[in-house]
Amino acid sequence: MTDTLTLSSLPLFPLGAVLFPGGVLPLRIFEVRYLDMIGKCHKAGAPFGVVALTQGTEVRRPGAAAEAFHAVGTLATITALDTPQPGLMMVRCHGEQRFRITEREQLKHGLWIAEVQRLAEDVAVPVPDDLKSAADALAKVLDSLQARQSPDQASLPVEGPMRFDDCGWLANRWCELLPIPLDLKQRLMELDNPLVRLELVSDILSRTGIVG
Repeated sequence: MTDTLTLSSLPLFPLGAVLFPGGVLPLRIFEVRYLDMIGKCHKAGAPFGVVALTQGTEVRRPGAAAEAFHAVGTLATITALDTPQPGLMMVRCHGEQRFRITEREQLKHGLWIAEVQRLAEDVAVPVPDDLKSAADALAKVLDSLQARQSPDQASLPVEGPMRFDDCGWLANRWCELLPIPLDLKQRLMELDNPLVRLELVSDILSRTGIVG
């Protein structure tokens, strides 16, 4: 896909989280505006856009600040959907390509739609030797999580195929797992250079003692 490809009337889901390409996003849907939107996207096999909030909350409340969100987000495709009871959907999504909003509009029932331009996907860049400790540390974290899981637990927060030798994939997975501020996650997601993104993540890992 090229960075000139656009999508019209893309439904948006503003969240207090940043979705990265290749990431996993579980959602619990109960607001009418999103039940309808997710149902239609699932039926059509169409994506929706996840954008991180800069103001407001995920669930509308009387007197709350109006929703505002970043202009760069990530397309999400629905990989699993369950309706355990009427008015409730449990959804699992996969992060796809990043996009930039060029126009946005809020419909009468509260759903946001946008015209967006897809951003170029990360170029595959091998992990240099001086950053391979980040790959080793992530592999250990995932092995530990896998060992603690029982068969009835949700699957790992990282989906295969595992690409420990790819700068963008490795940086994105650490960004999802690290307890860093939302604004920092957003800035890292927006970076076009996957090697720079991994270098910044490795600095965080070093400062927090995760890697030596």
